[in-house]
Amino acid sequence: MAWIAAVILLLLTGPAAGASALELVTLQYPPYQYQDGAEVKGFAADIVREAFRRMGVPVHIVIYPWGRALAMAQDGRADAIFTLYRTPEREARLDYSHQVLAPQVVSLFTRKGADIPFDGRLDALGAYRFGVVRSVNYGEAFEAALKRGGIRVTETAASGEQNLDMLLANRFDILVSNRLGAWDILRRRHAERLVVELRPPLEDIPSYIAFSRKPGLAGVRDRFDDALAAMKHDGSYAKLLGQALP
Repeated sequence: MAWIAAVILLLLTGPAAGASALELVTLQYPPYQYQDGAEVKGFAADIVREAFRRMGVPVHIVIYPWGRALAMAQDGRADAIFTLYRTPEREARLDYSHQVLAPQVVSLFTRKGADIPFDGRLDALGAYRFGVVRSVNYGEAFEAALKRGGIRVTETAASGEQNLDMLLANRFDILVSNRLGAWDILRRRHAERLVVELRPPLEDIPSYIAFSRKPGLAGVRDRFDDALAAMKHDGSYAKLLGQALP
């Protein structure tokens, strides 16, 4: 009779044949997720797909400008959004996964040979010029140092690629960036040997998938957590994440 119970469980928890795919939205953010022709690639997108595959739930991932993607998830036009930080405002309108989807480490980068000493204290870097990307939040530590005047931003770029170009052109001394994002740009530009990452990193900020508060999706969120936890336990999560590590 055990097989009967298994069939009943599948019918209760698995999708019906021909079930509509869940609509997942995200932003262009290599190497986490990015548009490559007709496909959305990246290690975070791969992790999300694998978790839903284990759940037996079809998904469709679409990349939008970040503000639009967030609004779609919050008002129910999309079923879920990734990768995003926790904030009280977002948690009031979205159901966050409990499992961390992807780490987002913020680091500092300098030109090779600049020999800028760093022991983790941002205020000790007050004599240097920083470059950032417009409208990007670099975490509490960096934002707090800016507010108290311990450091100064002298250049603001439109993109990570432009920010790197200005660093290499000596427009400023220190580039602040998501660590994996910076190394992805460096690889694509074949500039890995021109830049040094300062240690320690500034901050390790967890990011998540969050679900719209539509009826029925809370159960999907819980099943996603279980699938992601299983991936971390069996090593498949580490394997997918390792593809993006420098």
